[in-house]
Amino acid sequence: MTDWEGPLSEAFERATTYLQGLPVRRVGPRATAGELRQVLGGSLPQHATDAQEVIAHLAKGVEEGLLPSGSGRFFGFVFGGATPAAIAADWLTTVWDQNAGLYAAAPAAAVVEEITADWLVELFGLPSGTSVGFVTGAQMANFTGLAAARHAVLRNHGWDVERDGLIGAPPIRVLAGAERHDTVDRALRFLGLGTSCIVPIAVDEQGRMRADRLAEELTTDQPTIVCAQVGNVNTGAIDPIEEICRRAHERNAWVHVDGAFGLWATVSPALQPHVRGIENADSWATDAHKWLNVPYDSGLVLCAHPEAHRAAMSVRASYLIHDEHGERDALEFNPEFSRRARGFAVYAAIRALGRDGIAEIVDRCHAMARRFADTLAANGVDVLNDVVLNQVLVRFGNDDELTRNVVRAVQHEGTCWMSGTTWRGKAAMRISVSNWTTDEQDVDRSAAAVLAVAERLR
Repeated sequence: MTDWEGPLSEAFERATTYLQGLPVRRVGPRATAGELRQVLGGSLPQHATDAQEVIAHLAKGVEEGLLPSGSGRFFGFVFGGATPAAIAADWLTTVWDQNAGLYAAAPAAAVVEEITADWLVELFGLPSGTSVGFVTGAQMANFTGLAAARHAVLRNHGWDVERDGLIGAPPIRVLAGAERHDTVDRALRFLGLGTSCIVPIAVDEQGRMRADRLAEELTTDQPTIVCAQVGNVNTGAIDPIEEICRRAHERNAWVHVDGAFGLWATVSPALQPHVRGIENADSWATDAHKWLNVPYDSGLVLCAHPEAHRAAMSVRASYLIHDEHGERDALEFNPEFSRRARGFAVYAAIRALGRDGIAEIVDRCHAMARRFADTLAANGVDVLNDVVLNQVLVRFGNDDELTRNVVRAVQHEGTCWMSGTTWRGKAAMRISVSNWTTDEQDVDRSAAAVLAVAERLR
């Protein structure tokens, strides 16, 4: 009889010990790559090893090399953590091991994703009937949204890109802010459009696209996609979505919104005015593993034009079983064929938190970002951005070398973990507050550590 209890019990004990220790754990890896290779490596195993022993060896071996991104004092990148309900559902997702491409292969997964998709559309305040795809992250969400856009704008110019490809097709212009995220460029490369199709639109001092400059580039003579941004990766700044949509649609352009973390601002009554008019866009990309705090990987793409979404993604083959009653096949809405049933964890997160709980996470992260900025500014640190969401961009002594040294030293010190960046040609520390557990004590302790490191290095 197969021993499930041994390895799963070992994993449970290791997991709960890790999660319970996050509030006091040093925030940063404690082993080098070489040390990890020495502990975990060796020659290819020739014989079987007891499964529980393997799990114990793996957990012990990686322990010193983990970056505790689930900590309330982890402020690097825009990662978020994971809520208990989402983690538990994700574990069950692995146990159930459903291939969520077709309804026939995973009926429960298909229905849960359908329900969750409806919840997400309502949560974000998007048009009824908006289609949803569950993808790996914002990279593939941008890819999928832009694939739907490519289909639609070429169809409007009499070209079937899914049938005829891009050779001989009318050239597409992509109007995107000068401070767009690199996933947009990468998605355009994947789609065969290349980055030379991008027309960079000037941005203001916070990184917001200037709608007046966008208007100067819009034309009805050429297939056009406008890429707007909700949440500049450095400053958190939000493009003027309402005006962008109005101007773009006057010229028959498709508007795609890269809202990897910023789309969740729609859930907060306090922050919603910043994204007024976002429902007028044509497609949206976001991550559930950011502000919803669902485990990796969990991206979302939403499209106001399901027919374009399906045209870009769907597949038919003689061996595939499509439900005769028209039940939802997930592969019609994402670029994968076989894939994990990501909808279970998103469903659990939303059901456990509710709209109010999600809004509370967003509002608290925003408040903690403001607290960070106010504390550092009061102690002579240069805060470079208006804190409109969860991003705080700071610089020390107006000095590139000092700023980079502070970032490295803070990461090494271990109280908290922030990432460095370059903005407007200058080095900066980027503080991203995205974790559902982060509170005042985490911020105050982390700010004190940053200030102490900066003072020592000066």
